[in-house]
Amino acid sequence: MTALEPSPKATTGDQESAAKQIPPAAVARMTLYLRALNSLLAEGVERVSSEALAEASGVSSSTLRKDLSYVGSYGTRGVGYEVQNLSRHIAAALGLTHDWKVAIVGAGNLGKALARYGGFESRGFDVVAIFDADPMVIGNEVGWLRVSDSAELERVLERTGANMVVLALPATVAQEVCDRVIAAGIRSILSFAPVLLQVPPHVNLRKVDMATELQILAYHAQRAQTPGQAV
Repeated sequence: MTALEPSPKATTGDQESAAKQIPPAAVARMTLYLRALNSLLAEGVERVSSEALAEASGVSSSTLRKDLSYVGSYGTRGVGYEVQNLSRHIAAALGLTHDWKVAIVGAGNLGKALARYGGFESRGFDVVAIFDADPMVIGNEVGWLRVSDSAELERVLERTGANMVVLALPATVAQEVCDRVIAAGIRSILSFAPVLLQVPPHVNLRKVDMATELQILAYHAQRAQTPGQAV
């Protein structure tokens, strides 16, 4: 069996089905494996052991092997994994081989920083539009994009073929814009808005709350400074 050869009983359909059923925690770890593998590829490394990949990803070897079994990868004893093939399999399992076009709503400091971030394209995400409602901002250039009027949100989403939206908006308008985005046919939304958004079951919503994350860090930092407290 080669480094990425499925077991004899596994068909392509079985692998696709398994990939769709990857547990959420394992999906999050897959992104760590992919980042480590891409670093190895950049260094010209062709094969990697489960121990080395696990260490680079900050997980145990047993956890890594279990996670990779979800994408039909079992490695070869004494040889390890073929870095390029494993990277390709994980990318496919995460849906990164599709054409993802991202629109950013909100051209404030955060929205502009996201639009200018060069790491999206290298990971398979093409930022195709950025919107704002401020007349002083509309028409300005952000990177290679020109800020579109949020009043034309639906038309521009259709024209650009955007299939993912990032909301970098104040809480007061986030739900209204989210509803418009969903009505326009978008099913994948990443929200930085400091509010809990309501979406229908068929829409995938991920929320990034930096204040909450800082509060969690503060909790662990406090415990680390208190004698006798485990982190």
